[in-house]
Amino acid sequence: MGILNLTPDSFSDGGKFNNDNAALQQTEKLVKEGAAIIDIGPQSTRPHAEFLTSEEEIRRMGNMISKIKKEFPETLISLDTFYADTVKFGFNEGMDIINDISGGQFDEKMFDTAAQTQLPYILMHINPSYDTMHQKIRFEDITLDVNQYFSEKVNLLLKKGVKDIILDPGFGFGKTVEDQMKMISEVEYLGFGRLPLLIGISRKSFIYKPLGKSPLDINEETQKLHMKVLEQGAMILRVHDVAEAKKTVDLFLQKK
Repeated sequence: MGILNLTPDSFSDGGKFNNDNAALQQTEKLVKEGAAIIDIGPQSTRPHAEFLTSEEEIRRMGNMISKIKKEFPETLISLDTFYADTVKFGFNEGMDIINDISGGQFDEKMFDTAAQTQLPYILMHINPSYDTMHQKIRFEDITLDVNQYFSEKVNLLLKKGVKDIILDPGFGFGKTVEDQMKMISEVEYLGFGRLPLLIGISRKSFIYKPLGKSPLDINEETQKLHMKVLEQGAMILRVHDVAEAKKTVDLFLQKK
């Protein structure tokens, strides 16, 4: 899954792809490098980012989804939003996957909308509100807590009629460095092995801050962690550097 930020304020590539030509060129690059999914983000969710309404997200996206689908019909598009109305707009534009960082907690209509569209839904573990999503919480056992959250949310989604669910443990959101490293080592236990697992650790601070490096200077460390989670059953890697991640995936497949 290659990340396409349409934002002026994302932490590592803000403002680079927030016009149609630049976004299409970046999409072409990501697809050529091996991305099977393009994850479109109209709103940054980094700490202290500008908060956008659904209307502003939709205005920022314009017809980018339909343009990408026209140029790259074989490529799946996920939409990174926590708004049901943005999902409805994206659905009409031809999106394929809902990527909701909020687990349905920031918009009470999200689960119903996911059921109505029948699109695959990425369920991420996160604190319960927009204002608290980056507050560090000390978990007694991060793996148990994340699985408890997944269990409750998955049951609710299934009752609503959502059939395809992908789990994201939420690296970079309200978790200590220690808890995130523990999650890396216990990926095989997350989600009980029942549902596909997405791992998004690309350019995350729990990797680069302890090393005293920048987000753009941790590729080697990130690929080692990618290999570790793949070996434990992760099915999707959400990344900025598709070419490097593709090398890791290919190496993993050769080992199998």
